Amino acid sequence: MLVAPLSCTSLCKWGAGIADTLALGLVSEGVHMGVPVLAMPYFNQAQGAQPAVARAVETLRSQGVVYLDGPEGYEPHPPRHGNAAGFPWDRALDATARAARREPHG
Repeated sequence: MLVAPLSCTSLCKWGAGIADTLALGLVSEGVHMGVPVLAMPYFNQAQGAQPAVARAVETLRSQGVVYLDGPEGYEPHPPRHGNAAGFPWDRALDATARAARREPHG
């Protein structure tokens, strides 16, 4: 399962165990049912600086979620400079294909 583009709000809710939408419920269950779950964020640097973001990422990674950030995923953009059309779907889909084949990330 690929969760992308993942908003800051959804990331923090998911990391806190809040599955109040069908999408969050499916991935929350999937990761604990042996389904490979990957997430690629799409939010700005100011949002990403919130301490809750780092806690959520750590929590999800500890559960086995592959969080695609940095040069291999998505790096938060400056506020008011997002480019949704430039979202790196190729990286997200390549990582998803590797996970489906059970290949290591990277």
